[in-house]
Order: sequence, then structure tokens, then C-alpha cells
Amino acid sequence: MPLPIIPLIFDFLRNVVALLKDRETRGVVYLVVIVLISGMVFYHTAEGWTWLDSLYFSVTTLTTVGLGDLSPKTDAGKAFTIVYILVGLGILAGFLTMVAQKQRERGQQIRGRRDSRKNASTTAEPTPEDQNPSSS
Repeated sequence: MPLPIIPLIFDFLRNVVALLKDRETRGVVYLVVIVLISGMVFYHTAEGWTWLDSLYFSVTTLTTVGLGDLSPKTDAGKAFTIVYILVGLGILAGFLTMVAQKQRERGQQIRGRRDSRKNASTTAEPTPEDQNPSSS
């Protein structure tokens, strides 16, 4: 059975939007964007890669996937990558932790609403007095 990737992407984006709305977490989202853009600009300029290849390498490097199909050839590219990993990995890890927390909170809210609806329907059952009002 194929992985339902489209709902996962929508959930991820919904959580990122929630992080952007929260004043306390907004800065981390901006930092991730800045780190990815800085990687893109550097690799595009120093290594001569396309913008897409630069973004691809930045994401695969910071997520520690490192597929090996692209790698910096210049000394400047290698040195930048060392610093980029050390700085960017912590920022990305914090960001992904916050996204996971938002997803967990959203799941708890959904379960809470479902449970409260279930409890409301089970507590609304008629009592014996309600079924036979003439006996009072």
C-alpha cells in the first residue's frame, strides 16, 4: 500500500503555519528559511550548481540523508559545508521537534473532541423517569 504522502505534506504545512502564527516559534521557522537560502546561494555561487541542486543538497545535508550524488568540489565548499552542518543541523532539529510537537497537540485536540462527542452521546441516554413520565 503506497504511503499517503499528500496528507502528510498538508499536515506538515499546517503545522508550519501554526508555528508561524505563534510568536515564540516564528523565529525558528525564519532561521530554517535563512539557513536553506544561505546554503542555496553559497552552493549556487561557489560550486556552480543549479538553484534546485543547491536546495536539494542543502536539504539532504541538513537532514543527514547525504545521498552522495552531489558533493562540494572546492575547498571553500567543503569548509562551508562543515560549518553549515554544525550550525544548520541544530536549527533544523529544533524546527522538526516543534513541528512534531504541533502535530502531537493537534492529534490530542482531535482525540479530545472525539471523546467529548462520544461521552456526550452516551450520557444523553434517557433515564427510567424520562421514559415513563406519568409515574411521577
